[in-house]
Amino acid sequence: MPEFVIEAPQVPTLPVSGSSAVFPVRRVYCIGRNYAAHAVEMGHDPDKEAPFFFQKNPNNLSISGSFPYPPKTENVHHEIELAVALKSGGRNIPVDSALDHVFGYAVALDMTRRDLQGEAKKAGRPWEVGKAFEDSAPITPLVPVASGAHPDHGAITLAVNGSVKQEGDLNQMIWKVPEMISYLSDFFELSAGDVILTGTPSGVGPVERGDRLEGRIDGFDPLNVKVV
Repeated sequence: MPEFVIEAPQVPTLPVSGSSAVFPVRRVYCIGRNYAAHAVEMGHDPDKEAPFFFQKNPNNLSISGSFPYPPKTENVHHEIELAVALKSGGRNIPVDSALDHVFGYAVALDMTRRDLQGEAKKAGRPWEVGKAFEDSAPITPLVPVASGAHPDHGAITLAVNGSVKQEGDLNQMIWKVPEMISYLSDFFELSAGDVILTGTPSGVGPVERGDRLEGRIDGFDPLNVKVV
């Protein structure tokens, strides 16, 4: 083992449903505007757009059940998403074998400092200040594929204080999970430990301190988060 000049940071991990072992996280990729209705509500035409991705940091993933309202913003939005965790990777992965690389799935939120993201967009700057902040990706324990089939349809919803704000179906994704994995692998060498957030349906909106969020995807335990 090498001798580090400072204390080495811990490897971010996610719990795995039904197991005492944990999943080490390497990278977090997020696809933008992957549901047509959400693309429209954000002012874009989904029929004219190739997939695009941004990244969060591995330690942005949070299983605490709390979302600390972040600084330097007055407009934080919820975005409910299906998360995909990879057990293997590579380059130029064919679509028809992409699902072979999936370890499991989870329910996640892509919390967004929308005002800061908007400023970055106008200035032609990267989105990290709006997307990749601490605790910006609340997530449930991973459910291994061995526990069920790959989800390609099913309701996906987000309720705030019991009122449903986002509602869609996984089959409404413009780019499906195998296509996302394949597309990403053309630009990056994917690897075990990578996590992909697969986009959000329409209805994104602001949260306030004290709000209780409940994210649901058919076949998974719900994600319950309190804004603090």
